[in-house]
Amino acid sequence: MIVNHDFQYDDLTLRSTVHIPEGPPGTRWPGVVLVHGFANNRLETGASFVRMSRLLRDAGIASVRVDLSGHGESDGDFAQVTISGEIAEARSVVQAVRTFDFIDPERIGLVGGSMGGVVAGIVAAEEPGITATVLWSPAAVAPFEVGAGRLKGRDIAAEIAAKGYFDADGHRMSPALVEDITTLDVYGRSRAYTGPLLIIHGDHDDIAPIDYARRYLDHYGDNADMETVPGADHGWGTVPHRTRLHRSTLTFLRHHLKPADHT
Repeated sequence: MIVNHDFQYDDLTLRSTVHIPEGPPGTRWPGVVLVHGFANNRLETGASFVRMSRLLRDAGIASVRVDLSGHGESDGDFAQVTISGEIAEARSVVQAVRTFDFIDPERIGLVGGSMGGVVAGIVAAEEPGITATVLWSPAAVAPFEVGAGRLKGRDIAAEIAAKGYFDADGHRMSPALVEDITTLDVYGRSRAYTGPLLIIHGDHDDIAPIDYARRYLDHYGDNADMETVPGADHGWGTVPHRTRLHRSTLTFLRHHLKPADHT
């Protein structure tokens, strides 16, 4: 079953799509919240989140794909977006998902892609009770790149001085968002998570270089592992690469969330 659900955060409506496995009434399924990347939406690049949610549903795991504020169909203006705000919104969604009558609140997972991977890593550390987490190509490079005043080879400060914003692929990236990313302690805020965590990253990623993903492992304990996919780019832009991404994610979440029909 697929249903739409509106979450409320402050005075904003965050719109989502919920995938629920077929089963007896009253079943409480494991649940996964999927967090999209920067300037993306709940479909993710190439509708990758849609495919992932279908695979999870077929494995007996419910999922929630949500548009964060200023993205997709949710309320808000992208010019007001900050990563700190996205972390708070994602936490509020997780808290609400735990109350769904078809969700087992003791089996909650996270999947985050790109900047959503950074958000998911921090949410896992700061929101109690996350059972398992998967980070797809986490953009941990962002504070270092933006902090150096550049994004995709362009001078952020010069553009903001000229326009009042930075044009990020047709989105108004505000000075507040630049400052927020620059000061974000990606690794320090993520390291408190002690549950099972998998990072999946392509070694041909020229948007979020893989070395920044490897640094996560210096801050986690034995709970974290990393799968490097040869030839994969940031958007997982081939059928074999995306298939591997989805299968690895599914295998990991099935193992740790233990859906009743697939143990």
